[in-house]
Amino acid sequence: MLLISGLSGAGKSTVLHALEDGGFFCTDNLPVEMLRDWSISMGLRKQPAAVCLDARSGIGTQSLRDAISTVLVSDDWKLLFVEAEDAVLQRRFSTVRRRHPFAPDADLMDAIELERESLAPVRLMADMILDSSHLTPYELAEKVDLYWRKPEAKPTQMACTVMSFSYKHGLPPHADVVFDMRFLPNPHYQPELRPKTGCDAEVAAFLQSYPDVNEAERRIQYWLKLAWPLMQKERKQYFTLAMGCSGGRHRSVYMAERLALWIQRQGWLVPTIQHRELGVVYRWQAEEKGMELS
Repeated sequence: MLLISGLSGAGKSTVLHALEDGGFFCTDNLPVEMLRDWSISMGLRKQPAAVCLDARSGIGTQSLRDAISTVLVSDDWKLLFVEAEDAVLQRRFSTVRRRHPFAPDADLMDAIELERESLAPVRLMADMILDSSHLTPYELAEKVDLYWRKPEAKPTQMACTVMSFSYKHGLPPHADVVFDMRFLPNPHYQPELRPKTGCDAEVAAFLQSYPDVNEAERRIQYWLKLAWPLMQKERKQYFTLAMGCSGGRHRSVYMAERLALWIQRQGWLVPTIQHRELGVVYRWQAEEKGMELS
């Protein structure tokens, strides 16, 4: 179990969120008098757990230090202390326009110094001290993930949905990126293709006969190759890629299917595919579809 303490504004909440993404059961701002019962409960759960105790948690810092000293007697506990430079803490509090929780009525710099002095004994007990002064929230989360990820565990994987839709029924409000496919040749104007969808081989053959369709697909793949690792670096958890066309049945469906296949073939993940106007949602498995990239 991991106990997190440190200076207000240093990034303890970011640390907790990263641990939660990594499978920890996390509790923030636990009153110190509840720590013993919380510890017993987490022991029964048999899963990694983390709790944050700081200036908000106790009646006074002495009670906080006593509680931490008590639990650290057990080898099951480790203490992480998160801190940052005074100037960085001042800038962060000024940006969010919040009062310092340790001494809300004091001058900000005085409050920072008072809390630092008060928590100095806790810092001395720490198994690890993490300075967030020159880290972005994403870099801080990545450090935490690397330190406490189990050797056999894989990094948290971003969830991806590739969807198709019709512009007639509006843009999907939750889409992160939207590509407009209405510039491509429209199978709707071929009587034999009109009742079919972009999932059908006949529609796919029609679209693939146009070089512009294949070039559009390659251009989107090129963009994804650039953006995907950058989104992972920013620890993005959910990504929805939306393809739109006039009716949401042919061009957008075809391109969504093709890109879902391509994403899987990159070894990134198995995406969820959603054809909004067809009322279809499923996990994409290329092997089941028997599709190949041209």
